Amino acid sequence: MRAGGGRRQPPGRRSMWALRAAGLLWLLRAAAEGPCPRPALPPDTVLSTVGANVTLPCLQWQPEPNGAVSWKLENQAVSSERAVLGASLLLCPVQYNDSGRYSCYVGGCLVRSLRLLVEEPPELPGFSCYRRSHVKDILCEWKPQRRPSPRTRAVLWVKRWLTGKNATEQRCRYFPKVEKFTCRITVPPSEDDTFLLVSMCVSNGAGRAVSKDQVISANRVLKPDPPVNVLVDPVERAPQKLRVNWTYPPSWDPKFYRLHFQVRYRAERSQSYTEIDQLRETSLVIHDAWHGARHRVQVRGLEEFAHGSWSEWSQEAVGTPWADPNGLEWQTGSYSTQFPSDYDFYTDTFTGPPGLYGTEGANAGDLGVGSHSTMPLYTFLVTGGSLFLGTGLLVGIVLRYKKKWRRGSRGQGKASIVVQHPLVPLAPPSPTSPLSEAPLLSPPASPGSVGSTGTPGSGDFGPFDVTNMDYLLVPQ
Repeated sequence: MRAGGGRRQPPGRRSMWALRAAGLLWLLRAAAEGPCPRPALPPDTVLSTVGANVTLPCLQWQPEPNGAVSWKLENQAVSSERAVLGASLLLCPVQYNDSGRYSCYVGGCLVRSLRLLVEEPPELPGFSCYRRSHVKDILCEWKPQRRPSPRTRAVLWVKRWLTGKNATEQRCRYFPKVEKFTCRITVPPSEDDTFLLVSMCVSNGAGRAVSKDQVISANRVLKPDPPVNVLVDPVERAPQKLRVNWTYPPSWDPKFYRLHFQVRYRAERSQSYTEIDQLRETSLVIHDAWHGARHRVQVRGLEEFAHGSWSEWSQEAVGTPWADPNGLEWQTGSYSTQFPSDYDFYTDTFTGPPGLYGTEGANAGDLGVGSHSTMPLYTFLVTGGSLFLGTGLLVGIVLRYKKKWRRGSRGQGKASIVVQHPLVPLAPPSPTSPLSEAPLLSPPASPGSVGSTGTPGSGDFGPFDVTNMDYLLVPQ
């Protein structure tokens, strides 16, 4: 005791007050750094990175203790693999599981306790936000490139854009299976078009990292889940058709909000896809499938008013067009809008069945890359019957017109040899004839005319006229 009633404090207590003051300064500094503060470390904490060598001293002022030294980690004896150099514990190299509180005992008495924190400074978060439907919350996700330490925390700060309101804190949860941090933002139904300013803060004992601000809205980040139950079935008696069916994802209710769909498909031996857009129904018939080839089909969806973005492609579904098991097999490259990406397209030519073209046709089919399909027997019957009927009609038409041409040529020949007889005047009418009072033909008489009797100048006609048939009816 000192005179004046004063009491001198031991050095250990003074150091304790100094550590408390330092901790308070760390807390004040963290509070002054804004919504994403740098985490404060307790005074008795030793920070290290993964893979470094760490030495934990037992006594700072007394390097050589007066008794036996032992170390414990969380009240458990330290592994014998760790080296003890004098009063210090040597850890090399350290990993995340080496973190914890180490206690030093001298002669069975606790002398010092230190906390080892093995951390890596956090990465700069690059998060993305999406909304599965109009009735779901907004989800923001971030997947670090390396696995974070167990003490890494992520927080999402959200506030309305261009307003003076304070930001609200949304804590994020880490899911080890998918190795992602996920944060949730609740949006009222009337604020689907409200713009939000969002940022993410990631921190651990080694430091902190703040992302760039993003401006989002509920409608802009709308992204449906992929369609499910995609099925590909053949169409009966249609070797170039496939029927595709799918259903809405469970997270999307089609009673109030609809989706538009896009389908893409390709043959397995082709690298390019054929896409069909603006589909309102949950089914489609493909009309240009390859004969006998397996096809891979995928579907994705978009909100009917084009809010947000397309969903991811669904899982691939596989199907093969219909083939008649009783028909003839052909090696054929069918017409399609899908083309292989290499030169195999030019060898995808038509090859007849081996039975028609012999061994060469069969070998050519094996060398090509045409797809195998089945050609029904009735197809050949219908084709042959149609060809036979058309040939018969053509032959009949040719024979009929040939006869007409022959008749026309004969008539023209006969007309050319007909003798042209001169007109002979009719006989004068008989007074007793009751049938005719005047001649049918009375050509004018001329002084130099010659009658049928050969007497010139007379107007009398001969007794007969071959062009007048009345004389046959006159009674004699």
